[in-house]
Amino acid sequence: MTATTLSPITLHVNGKAVDIKAAPETPLLYVLRDQLHLKGPRFGCGLGQCGACSVLIDGAVQRSCVLPAAAVGGRAVTTLEGMGTPAKPDPLQQAFVDEQAVQCGYCINGMLIAARSLLNSNPKPTEAQVKEALASNLCRCGTHMRIVRAILKASEA
Repeated sequence: MTATTLSPITLHVNGKAVDIKAAPETPLLYVLRDQLHLKGPRFGCGLGQCGACSVLIDGAVQRSCVLPAAAVGGRAVTTLEGMGTPAKPDPLQQAFVDEQAVQCGYCINGMLIAARSLLNSNPKPTEAQVKEALASNLCRCGTHMRIVRAILKASEA
């Protein structure tokens, strides 16, 4: 057996610099959940296909389960926890609550992160653009129409 070499990596997560030690190829998802105890990004498929693990890297959506932690050193990482708080939710989070766009909640991290990325680049998207931005996020509960309504509502705020 060979020992895994842990490297120091400085991440900028939700506006704070954090120093961690991890093997450079360690998926960012594992660092966020296991070392930083953030529960927004979730393990879904482990292949970057479902969206449950999504985070924002410099404002753009990325799949953290296939992104090595070392690849984001020094870049801004935003998780669901960095979008808002229960006392002061992001307008997008509030729109999801208002539209009752959550059922089981497993996919919602990815949906909110993908929506925030869309609204960062296009503050007034059309319904078709919202659907396209969410196309690679999997949800089995069938709340897609409420999710789309919530994103359009947030874009009007």
